[in-house]
Amino acid sequence: MRRSLGLLVLSSMIGLGGCEPGAQTAGTAAAPPPPPAVGVATVREREITPSMEFVGRVEAIDAVDLVARVQGFLEERAFEEGAMVNAGDLLFRIEREPYEASVTARRADVERTTATLTNARLQRQRLEPLIERGGATQAQLDAAIAAEQEAQAARDAAEAALQRAQIELGYTEIRAPFTGRIGRVAFAEGAVVGPGSGPLARLVRIDPIYVNVPVNDRTMLAVRRMQDSSDQFRPYVRLADNSMLDEPGRFEFFDPEVDPTTDTVRVRASFDNKQELLLPGQFVTVISRATQPEMAMVVPQIAVQQDQAGRFVLVVSPENDVQLARVELGARVDTDWIVQSGLQLGQDVIVEGVQKARPGLVVQPTPAAVDAED
Repeated sequence: MRRSLGLLVLSSMIGLGGCEPGAQTAGTAAAPPPPPAVGVATVREREITPSMEFVGRVEAIDAVDLVARVQGFLEERAFEEGAMVNAGDLLFRIEREPYEASVTARRADVERTTATLTNARLQRQRLEPLIERGGATQAQLDAAIAAEQEAQAARDAAEAALQRAQIELGYTEIRAPFTGRIGRVAFAEGAVVGPGSGPLARLVRIDPIYVNVPVNDRTMLAVRRMQDSSDQFRPYVRLADNSMLDEPGRFEFFDPEVDPTTDTVRVRASFDNKQELLLPGQFVTVISRATQPEMAMVVPQIAVQQDQAGRFVLVVSPENDVQLARVELGARVDTDWIVQSGLQLGQDVIVEGVQKARPGLVVQPTPAAVDAED
């Protein structure tokens, strides 16, 4: 009896212990999870310098192929290949003797025809008073006048031939038309050169230098703004190693029409190039930057997302619920995007924990460190 009673009491206690937790679970509801924590940054204004980037090609302001305009032996090359030469410097000399002899002969022709003209004029002057006294006929006077005119024409032709010979003599010396750097020489001294020989060398003006930028239709309005306010925008050059040219350039020329084959407008800027860092034919990045900063509304880049409908950000309302805002963005400035529309100053956008947020969800926002960056 005692053993049976003990087993009954023990089984009752075990049954009560097993039923108690279940009774508590059935009587009390589970607590909801807390809102997900996200980091937010405030849409703010900052001082920016508007800029645009383009790819441009360097072009020499002046470049010329030096050619021989008369034929003869190349007697002298008065420079080193690749050297800098000044305007007026002697570059090549072609043998002068044949052309000096031609000048001498043409000068003699001028003297001979001048003497003939003088004689014809004297003959005409002698006959004129004889006509009045009947000592000469009108036919003789007419012949004297014609002889004088013929002598005058012969002297004019001789003077023209002398001038041409002097010009050809001058062509035996080829001088630099402007200051620049000269390239490789195509002919050695002693070679026979002439108008059909091709270029002797090429001279290129290096400083200053042009950069041509083809601007597409997407930036046409910005180009027109630069054209209307050229003093407010200055072009800068970024080189292949990401270094910047020391001094900005200046916009010099805007094509008056769009190229129908490329749908672009050519913009030309000039730059000082004393260090010769820019060479014709080289590709560079041209940055058009405003000379005066301005205030703009910005949002951190990491807050911006994109889907098939375009770019958007997730905004946290004052009630801490998430809202989707479509935005129109301008240029990037450091780690920010310039906001053109879609947001207002002071709004909080999610920059951390974006994967935990979705429109309509209540979140727990905390300021992110990115909000303090410029």
